[in-house]
Amino acid sequence: MPAIRPFAYRTNDRSNNRAVELVSVVMRERIWKVGERVFNVSQRGLIMGVLNVTPDSFSDGGEFFTAEKAIEHGLKMAAEGADVLDIGGESTRPGAEPVAAGEELRRVIPVIEKLRAKIDVPISIDTSKAEVARSAIRAGALIVNDVTAGQGDNEMLPLIAETKSAFIIMHMQGTPRTMQSQPQYKDVVSEVADFFRQQYARAIVCNIDPMTIAFDPGIGFGKTLDHNLELLAQLERLRVHDRPLVIGVSRKSFLAKLVDSSEMKDRLAPAIALTSLLRVRGADVFRVHDVKESVSALRATEAILGRTE
Repeated sequence: MPAIRPFAYRTNDRSNNRAVELVSVVMRERIWKVGERVFNVSQRGLIMGVLNVTPDSFSDGGEFFTAEKAIEHGLKMAAEGADVLDIGGESTRPGAEPVAAGEELRRVIPVIEKLRAKIDVPISIDTSKAEVARSAIRAGALIVNDVTAGQGDNEMLPLIAETKSAFIIMHMQGTPRTMQSQPQYKDVVSEVADFFRQQYARAIVCNIDPMTIAFDPGIGFGKTLDHNLELLAQLERLRVHDRPLVIGVSRKSFLAKLVDSSEMKDRLAPAIALTSLLRVRGADVFRVHDVKESVSALRATEAILGRTE
């Protein structure tokens, strides 16, 4: 059933000099099915904590590369309020080299197994390899977050359908190695939206449950600063079949350009500001490194939004 979100405003109708009092907007509920759970993300947004089990991540410099440190950090993010943990064993930073499936598995599977045994927070596997995704699902992952949207491995979409996993379809122009060399679009918003519609259709043909699908415009993945800002400014144009929108701006280099600083610590404030702004604009899931601050910003924003409903 559609949720009715009324909001009041006044505007002058100059034809008869009277005020128009109230407008109601019909907003459909956005549901995301993750395993046995059903998240109504139109009512409560989700914080997805990033856990990079890599030696070369742009954001944390391999700080959590060992399994012990990765598990400790995952538990910390869960305690801080993360709704999902997104675990990846292959860096997708600009210029990154591919990692063999065997090495990726060695990095992530022990972490997933230990975290699954300790916490009840849903785990996402950040991979474009079906082999890695399958092992991660067996170890307890419920979500596959694929930067290639299933295009990097022909076995990925059938695997998602078979295992009934939740699936994040992300847009990327090029590959991590080449994506930032010279990204070009005629209309970045239209092209990303068209890509989502195409991949959604592919997923449905493969018998993937549409309620398990979410979309990520891939901020910074084959996009310039202007491309990123245009996508964020027009989020609702990216909405496909009322599916949730996942946004990852945390610690990304475009934030440094916005605040004219090369310091990683100076990316936190604009990321937190965007968490609040983009929630108002329709984002549903936020992929972040700084969980505590992001949770606080999101819940405060939703407390205010709730009073307008």
